Amino acid sequence: MTITRTVTTQNSHQASTLSHGRTTEHIVLPMPPELTDLAAGQDTRFEMEVYARFMRHLRNVPNSRAEIKILASIQFTADMMDVGEELVAKTLVDLGLRAPRRAFPCGFLDFFDKCMLRRSFELQGGTSDFSGPPQAVIALRDHWDLIGEERFGPLPVQYAVFNESVYVSR
Repeated sequence: MTITRTVTTQNSHQASTLSHGRTTEHIVLPMPPELTDLAAGQDTRFEMEVYARFMRHLRNVPNSRAEIKILASIQFTADMMDVGEELVAKTLVDLGLRAPRRAFPCGFLDFFDKCMLRRSFELQGGTSDFSGPPQAVIALRDHWDLIGEERFGPLPVQYAVFNESVYVSR
């Protein structure tokens, strides 16, 4: 299985396909920050460092599953830069990374689900002081719809774990 990089604009919905078995997965690797951002005066050093470390490590992950390679590269980049995995994943999505849900850290998926929940609230006529989700997050949701990614419930479920020690004396 190989990852093919498509050279397209960041807003494109074209994807490179990976085939194994009966399923087809679509993965679009990120593109480096655009020179127009730099010319407009935006500081893109952080985005470029995230992009470079991610792409460099992606080739070296000893795994044949593309989702695991992406997740491991996100975690490695976050560890090397001493930032959160969620920030690295969000930056890569802003740069055009499109992959299945299982390729992203849990914290980013929590952020994603909450963004989509807020968008649903606004679309149903609710008022909010916050803006909707970022365009890159909406594009990722569209990509997941395109590849047939499973839809989860609108509210993520978290189970509280209670740990209590019990001492019995005779």
